[in-house]
Amino acid sequence: MTLDFDEGDELRALRSAVAELGSRYGHEYFLKQTRSGGRTDELWAEAGKAGFLGVNIPEEYGGGGGGLVELSLVLEELGAAGCGLLMMVVSPAICGTVIAKFGTEEQKQRWLPGLADGSRTMAFAITEPDAGSNSHEIATVARRDGDEWVLNGRKIWISGVDQADAVLVVGRLADAGKGTLRPALFVVPTDAPGLTAHPIPMELVSPERQFQVFLDDVRLPADALVGHPDQGIAQLFAGLNPERVMAAAYSLGVARLAMTKATAYARERKVWGTPIGAHQGLAHPLAACKIEIELARLMTQKAAWLIDQGRDAEAGLAANSAKYAAAEAAARTVDQAVQTHGGAGLSQEYGVGALIALSRVSRIAPVSREMILSFVAQHDLQLPRSY
Repeated sequence: MTLDFDEGDELRALRSAVAELGSRYGHEYFLKQTRSGGRTDELWAEAGKAGFLGVNIPEEYGGGGGGLVELSLVLEELGAAGCGLLMMVVSPAICGTVIAKFGTEEQKQRWLPGLADGSRTMAFAITEPDAGSNSHEIATVARRDGDEWVLNGRKIWISGVDQADAVLVVGRLADAGKGTLRPALFVVPTDAPGLTAHPIPMELVSPERQFQVFLDDVRLPADALVGHPDQGIAQLFAGLNPERVMAAAYSLGVARLAMTKATAYARERKVWGTPIGAHQGLAHPLAACKIEIELARLMTQKAAWLIDQGRDAEAGLAANSAKYAAAEAAARTVDQAVQTHGGAGLSQEYGVGALIALSRVSRIAPVSREMILSFVAQHDLQLPRSY
């Protein structure tokens, strides 16, 4: 069997089209919207109309019929152009994947076309104040009440609730005690009585805001439950591996943007008549960052391909490795970009300083590098469990 590392004409054409769209908006648009308290709705709408947001959604529901390979490529290219759309990680990747795989036909018809063309957006709520990365400690409870479900609980660090039509909420069934992982996923409209969301003040320079979400006796119809109540674990992990791959794609976009800014400055900025990029003290660190970016891209593509092939047993290591590698590449590349610019790297003129928090959060969310290392140590190295 021959390995083929050529993306092919179709994916190259997709990259080119997305890059062209991103360049028409660019990093200045992204920063202007963010610093003025605005959003990137125009870009989101145009990306949806072009079919970019729904490349992974089945064709029969208005999508492109592709997979995570295509969707992660879209996010990477938009990020490299300076306008990465964080909600792509959540709405089409996590929520779209879960509903396409496990939703009823009515749920698919109701949500997937809108997620595909960008006219509807869905947030994802799993993290809780007292649970963190430990899904076994989820305290949000769903109990039956006749033909309805009633949800109670709290969620934190939920992206884009203010721009979402609904939230895919992860809770546990009332007959499963705390510490027992029996999750269930519910589609909760953001205007549902009992659901309130409070923005969290952040240092991130990003148009997508973070929220605390409170669920107080939120009543939902029976069909708000996605899939069968006993399939919750499968549904949950069907969304988490794509989340890691898309987080990697987001980080790659940030890293490539930082590299573009750093190398342009290193070619143009002269000291004593010589471009500073001619000095190995700057050239070598940037070259090392370039290598890290390329390695992370390869792993991201492999992880996306494994998921698209349904090879879930292998996808866990690959998705976590991709997320880890891309986050490290982003953090180091942004740091070196700032160093290359010197004091100018902290000015608003070049937009490099704005990438610092974005790159740093990549090491934390949606799963920290320490949790990834623990996962790999336990599951792939067969070392004793550490938590």
